[in-house]
Amino acid sequence: MPRTARVAPGDVIFHVLNRANARSRIFENERDYHALEHVMADTIQHVPVRILAYCLMPNHWHMVLWPQQDGELGAFMQRLTTTHVRRWHLHRHSVGSGHLYQGTYKSFPIQDDKHFLTVCRYVEQNALRAGLVKTAENWRWSSLWLRLLGKSEQDKPALSEWPVARPQNWVSLVNQPQASKELEAVRLSVQRGRPYGGEVWQRWMIKRLGLESTFRSRGRPHKED
Repeated sequence: MPRTARVAPGDVIFHVLNRANARSRIFENERDYHALEHVMADTIQHVPVRILAYCLMPNHWHMVLWPQQDGELGAFMQRLTTTHVRRWHLHRHSVGSGHLYQGTYKSFPIQDDKHFLTVCRYVEQNALRAGLVKTAENWRWSSLWLRLLGKSEQDKPALSEWPVARPQNWVSLVNQPQASKELEAVRLSVQRGRPYGGEVWQRWMIKRLGLESTFRSRGRPHKED
């Protein structure tokens, strides 16, 4: 089980992922995707975490979140998943039938520089990498689509400004394959909860959040979407 920060500070950006139990589907149709986006939009009204990027996939989802206060990430995630699971089961008349998610969400901190751009590119490219669309911006359940085409739609989560400038050719970058070393590094952070950034920043973040175990050798990472 990957290690996550004990208390997520309000000045650190996090990649967050959760996956369906037994890799079953979370989203069966458009209504299911809309339902989680509605819960995201509602949750930030109560716990104002900044949503920087996201991508909802059939059996898992990625989010890049920027808390404003210490402990806010945990509060956001608890409200988000609890509300989503309850509504998901109520809609299917399956309350008490079992877990929707495989367990506690995975998270890792991201340095707010080029490493942040790498992670956001990884997240917004997810549906394209999985072969669900021909161009990344055509996946309706992502921040890339929302930023470009979906601003007028209701019940969508509000996106916050990024801490670094978005390249002018961002859409083109997202549609280009990422280098294998970049993918492996991000996937290792997903699996281990390892801070993703420069070496000096990593050492500082490890001590700050108590993430020493994320750098102990455990072999090669599993592939994550």
